[in-house]
Amino acid sequence: MYYRNVADLNRIILKRLNIIPRDFDLIVGIPRSGMLPANLLALYLNRPYTDIHSFINGHIYKAGARSQFFDIKDFKKVLVVDDSIASGSAMDKCRESLKHLEKDFSFSFCAIYVIPGKEKTVDHYFEVVPLPRYFQWNILNHTSLEKACFDIDGVLCTDPTEEQNDDGEKYRDFILNAPPLFIPGSKIGTIVTSRLEKYRKETETWLAANNVKYNDLVLLDLPDKEARMRANSHAVHKAKTYMNNQYILFIESSLSQAIEINRITKKPVLCTENFEMIFDAESIMYNIKSGKYFPFLRKIALKIRNKLRGK
Repeated sequence: MYYRNVADLNRIILKRLNIIPRDFDLIVGIPRSGMLPANLLALYLNRPYTDIHSFINGHIYKAGARSQFFDIKDFKKVLVVDDSIASGSAMDKCRESLKHLEKDFSFSFCAIYVIPGKEKTVDHYFEVVPLPRYFQWNILNHTSLEKACFDIDGVLCTDPTEEQNDDGEKYRDFILNAPPLFIPGSKIGTIVTSRLEKYRKETETWLAANNVKYNDLVLLDLPDKEARMRANSHAVHKAKTYMNNQYILFIESSLSQAIEINRITKKPVLCTENFEMIFDAESIMYNIKSGKYFPFLRKIALKIRNKLRGK
């Protein structure tokens, strides 16, 4: 599995911005996933931008105005942008929709990510990323979410405050009225939470009210909050369900629990605390990236510096 978040998208665009010629007059994004990279490219290239449907209807976005008509004489060279190319069918449809405008405009086509073998389907691309892959900006609408497990608090809804988390009426009220966070557009395989089994009815009521579609709901079968705190088995409880071979992804709110779930299952975990995908929490590279070893590495660096200075 390959994963790219918004930071990765911004990073690769900046790293390879030089591949884009500077003679484009307008950037056009393919909704909706192509709008984010189109916006970034327009920002860094200092060019106006719009979406493809607005462009066909003669509108562009300008500073201080949501949409304005443009004069064809102002724009001749147009860069059409999408986030990725897989089969190439979406880009083919885009080309077809612009054919009637080819006499007035010179079009070039760009994708940030392409799969191996599809490099020549566009004029410009930034990175080759094989399948299977997930992007932060469309993962919640991915058709494979039925093979995923989701946490609730911190993912589907906010976390309760200390005051709300009383294992009583305040907590019951929180469950029924929790503000939603990341509500997927696709059906979830299984929701796995450390909420107690005694709150199943309230949890199901909230899920229905917020149009969360899922197959199964797994709660923690313990009598009360104190028993849950003594057990301290949040990650183990979630990993037990995720170990099932049908699941390929877990979406978790807590970074510490995400790392532990990955350690137990050896399967990828997406953490909404930082929107990083954790593939191998025990690897040296992951822990260096996470900052775990920073104090130790800093001490080593200081020793080397002092030695070089003869101290």
